Amino acid sequence: MAPLRYYTDILLPFILLLISGVVFLCRRNGLPINWPFLGMTPEILLNIHHIHNFATNFLKLSNGTFLLKGPKFANIDMLFTSDPANIHYILSKNFPNYPKGPDFRRIFDILGNGIFNSDHELWELHRKTTTMSSLFKHPNFHTILETTIKNKINKGLLPVLDHYHVTDLQEIFQRFTFDAICVLLLDYDPESLSVDLPFVPCEKAFTDAEEALLLRHFLPEKVWKLQKRFGLGKEKKLSEAWKAFDEFIYKCLSQKEKEDEESAGLLMSLKSGFSGQIGTSCDSKHFLRDVILNLMLAGRDTTSTTLSWFFYLLAQNPNVENKIRKEIQNKTGGRNWKSLTIKDFEGLIYLHGGLCEALRLYPPVALEHKAPTKADVLPTGHVVDKETRIILSFYSMGRMEGLWGDDCMVFKPERWFSKGVNGIGIKHEPSYKFPAFHAGPRTCLGKEMGMVQMKMVAAAIVCNYRVELVEGHMVCPSDSIILQMKYGLKVRVVPITTINQSG
Repeated sequence: MAPLRYYTDILLPFILLLISGVVFLCRRNGLPINWPFLGMTPEILLNIHHIHNFATNFLKLSNGTFLLKGPKFANIDMLFTSDPANIHYILSKNFPNYPKGPDFRRIFDILGNGIFNSDHELWELHRKTTTMSSLFKHPNFHTILETTIKNKINKGLLPVLDHYHVTDLQEIFQRFTFDAICVLLLDYDPESLSVDLPFVPCEKAFTDAEEALLLRHFLPEKVWKLQKRFGLGKEKKLSEAWKAFDEFIYKCLSQKEKEDEESAGLLMSLKSGFSGQIGTSCDSKHFLRDVILNLMLAGRDTTSTTLSWFFYLLAQNPNVENKIRKEIQNKTGGRNWKSLTIKDFEGLIYLHGGLCEALRLYPPVALEHKAPTKADVLPTGHVVDKETRIILSFYSMGRMEGLWGDDCMVFKPERWFSKGVNGIGIKHEPSYKFPAFHAGPRTCLGKEMGMVQMKMVAAAIVCNYRVELVEGHMVCPSDSIILQMKYGLKVRVVPITTINQSG
């Protein structure tokens, strides 16, 4: 026994010293440690609460592309990339080889056969029908959009901000965009944005669903399916969100069926556009539910998230807020901001630049999941096959000095100015450098609609209030597929009239 104890006393410190040396060497380069059998899972679990910044750090240290290794037995290795050449190649140049794929459809099963979950012929049907024959080509679309947003601002947003001097602005924006997209798609206003701030299960369900969907990316499929089966953790909230979506959407659809079928609204236009199309016949009502849920997700969360980060950045940069306010005043010539038309908003260069900066630093869709259908070599030289899970980190791209300069972390609307013979205009960056609205054939259909809505809301608030952060309130990204704020955006809303009187 004595010799065994003797060797143990010698070997144990040696083994610990060896492990410490490996950890030190790995830590020195800043990259995650690839442990035997476990891969980089310990690091992932330790950093899951700030996964986007975690990914940005290791991408900066690896020239923009890094293989994050999972456990040997789990098959969840993920190739992260923020390299523009890879982004352009995957989303545009070799687009057919990089569909959403079966893994994506399993993770995002709640979206059914909607546009975000579709590939090939079904995706082409969605794209064609939504843009060409139904929604965005509706003869009254822009009029309906402008009227809906102005009504919601006047009857919902401004009364609420007048009532609550301290509020969670992120929640206000989420309620605003939820009501607006419901009016546009379903011709129904749930009035979640009203002074009493009522609880609407469907409106709150989006946040719960999006947090669970992000976690599915980093858990073995068998684990989250087991949680789903027994109603555990985030999967329980996802199931409850699914039920809330179904109850809300089916109720609205049933109500519209009882009304005039000849209605010329956007819902009827959307319904007639998909009617009889190949691939939609399995259950027309269920398919319409999928279409609407996908559009609601796009309409509620991307817009509200961008507005939240925009006003967070404005609150930290009051000089920019003042410049935007002055730009709007010059545009209106002293008239009320309500006199601005959609065309007028196109000329608000500083406001446009500020929103683009918010989108660059905090893209609402922070990452995208891709899977090649056959083996390929990326422009960076990385070899991928049909088993490779590729994660495009749009969040990280906005924080790369090589793309945006040494001041990439600075909120700088002037970054989006271009000087020409006719004066200062808007600078356009290629989508593979600035993928806030995605890139290639899957570029966001509602890009222009989203920008118009954000400019109208921003103008209404900037012209009426000064937004100040509540002292001590922590603002950081949430653990979600949509880059919301984990603890909301607690602000103090000060009317401009009060500022002028005190000044």
